[in-house]
Amino acid sequence: MRAALAGTVLAAFLVAPVHADDSACKRHISVVGRAVETRAPDFAEISIGVEARGATAAAALDAASKAVAGISAQARTLGVPPADIGTAAVTLQAATRAVVRPGGGSTEEPDGYRASNLVTVRLADMDHLGDLLRQALDSGANRIDSVSFGLRDPDTTESALQVAAARDARTRAEALAEALGTKLGPLCTLSTQGGAPFPMASRALPAPMPAKGRRVPIEAGTIQMSSEVSASFAVAP
Repeated sequence: MRAALAGTVLAAFLVAPVHADDSACKRHISVVGRAVETRAPDFAEISIGVEARGATAAAALDAASKAVAGISAQARTLGVPPADIGTAAVTLQAATRAVVRPGGGSTEEPDGYRASNLVTVRLADMDHLGDLLRQALDSGANRIDSVSFGLRDPDTTESALQVAAARDARTRAEALAEALGTKLGPLCTLSTQGGAPFPMASRALPAPMPAKGRRVPIEAGTIQMSSEVSASFAVAP
């Protein structure tokens, strides 16, 4: 068992990069330290809006815009600041309809216009998320493209995870050195990886939505963050 472990560590000696001018690092142990943390999200972000049709381009766009204005107003009544409400997309297209001709053939003919207006709302008080969705539907929304959750300050968590991963790397290296009967020396190389939240919980909700008055049930779940640190340490001859 000891011989197998020694072979593994010696292989690490060959794989890890070594600075030619650093004699202390000619013999070294390379390890990967890891740290993981699961947290509840602290904001929800929804993309919601309206798709409307009209005989003219202006009529279609006005209908979509009026409903979206109501959605934004509902969000503000729930305490969402203006900075957390933004237009996600506005589209306007000519619509067509299929007309069946005598003999079984069909052609596409103009049929007014189709417009959509989507707004993205970031909500910190997630207890009101179901209420916001319900009120948006009552204001005329007929599209909910996505519901996602995240962290407002992931950098703080990432920094803490990198420190924890570095400590884990040191612990792993010390255990290997002790198993080989040698002593761990100074740090030779260090690199960090990862840290982004994954997966960011996301759910797409189709239209049409539930009957009028029913609160839309939404579960935020959790977000997992991780960090890895690759490190090599010198060992005594």
